[in-house]
Amino acid sequence: MSHHNNDSGSFTRATLKIGGMSCGHCSAAVEKALKAIPGVHEVTVDLGKATATISYVSGEVIPRMLTDAVTAAGYTFEGADLA
Repeated sequence: MSHHNNDSGSFTRATLKIGGMSCGHCSAAVEKALKAIPGVHEVTVDLGKATATISYVSGEVIPRMLTDAVTAAGYTFEGADLA
């Protein structure tokens, strides 16, 4: 995991591979679900690559919280790069 120090603490970045996104509404729904998690700092969804890159506060967010948010929004979690 990569950690980025700033005024708010240490951030970790994760990239999730997401299945089921087919339009802008889908990517917006995934982004909204991930941003709703306390401790998530930034979310970038790439519809073309079917990925979401999330920057979150280490220690406040665990990867399972991210994948649960994706599946709760109606999409499938297909893998992750937690580097």
